[in-house]
Order: sequence, then C-alpha cells, then structure tokens
Amino acid sequence: MTLFTAHQQILKDVSKIFEFFHVNYRLYRYKHLIVSPHHTRSRFNKLIDREIMYARLGRPAFIKLKMNSLSDPKMIDKLYDASRAGVKIQLLVRGICSLVPGVKGMSENIEAISIVDNFLEHSRVYIFCNDMNQEVYISSADFMTRNLDMRVEVSCPIYDQQVKEELIASFDVGWKGNVKARLHAENLANKYRARGTNPMFRAQFETYKYYESLLESNNHF
Repeated sequence: MTLFTAHQQILKDVSKIFEFFHVNYRLYRYKHLIVSPHHTRSRFNKLIDREIMYARLGRPAFIKLKMNSLSDPKMIDKLYDASRAGVKIQLLVRGICSLVPGVKGMSENIEAISIVDNFLEHSRVYIFCNDMNQEVYISSADFMTRNLDMRVEVSCPIYDQQVKEELIASFDVGWKGNVKARLHAENLANKYRARGTNPMFRAQFETYKYYESLLESNNHF
C-alpha cells in the first residue's frame, strides 16, 4: 500500500525521518507517523491496550492485522493479553506466524490464516476498532523484532475516510478467502480453511474485482 498525501503535518514527520538518516544520534518526536526503531513497539502496545480497555468496559473491541510475518515474542504476548480480555483479533499473516490461535484461556479470541496465491503480496494494514471509530494504518513493518527495534520502519495513519473504508473493505475481502487460505496452528498442519457450504471465494481475485468495481463507479462521474 502506498499513500500519496499533501497532509502538511504528515509531511513534516516524513522530513524528520530523512533528517534522522543524516544525523542518527538525534531522536525526533512524531505527531502522526509511527517510526521504528524508537516508537513503533510502544505505540502499538498503547493501541492494543486501548482495545483491552474497551473490551473490559463491555464496548466493541477488535483488531485486524495484515502482515507478512508475526514472530516478536512480546507483541505476541500482548495479543494474547488482548484475547484474554475479550478483544476479537483477525490475523492475515502470509508467512511466519509464531502466535498460536484458538487456545482456550490464552488465544481463543484469535483467528489466523495465511493466503499464498498467484500474486505476491507485501501489504501491511493495521486496523483498531477504537470503540467503532476505527483507526487504520499502513506500514512497512511486520511484527518482527528486527522491524520493531532494529531498523527504520514507518507506519502511517489513514485520515481520508474514503481511503480508510477501502482498506477496511479490502481486509474484509481477504478475510473471507476460502481458496488458497490455510490455517495457522500450533501443530503446523498447514490445513486449508474449511469451506463448508460456502461458495468458493478466492481472495486475491475478489480483491481485484473489488478495486475494479471501485474504478468503474468512479468513472461514472
């Protein structure tokens, strides 16, 4: 995912990142971007903690994460904490997933699938319910220790409502996949997601169709 923006405050944060490349002993504070190696872990911890708070208050609470790899032990423990608090978590993790979903008392509110199909995907989309005022981020960072603590990585908030809705819809299309979709599990059985009585839904192709329909509707104006 790539964002083209003229948002002045985001651009000021971008400028600070490039300054950091030149003078890497000077630490910056960012108002909008979430930047590794100094801020990503703590910021995402706070976003997850907020969902935990809402869940304990009996309010809507969910997290939807799409990434390539999920292997950082502390982030996995934080997601377990969220699950135990009642936060519903959907994980679209294409590759490595060290988190074990569906374990009673630990991760029973977490589902995790992998979709590997015709098209190589590297998009990372992070969605937080925020009491139904959803916050959406696109990112260069997976939840891996090297991405959180050892490299310069950037997560960017999406403020435009139309773009936000597109990203949420795109995630939901991917989540409905039941072709080429495998279940992450402790035993690494790599089983395909059960289709049951549902019709075939090939997520990558349906995502293409979704954006194609958006393009056609926009051409009508």
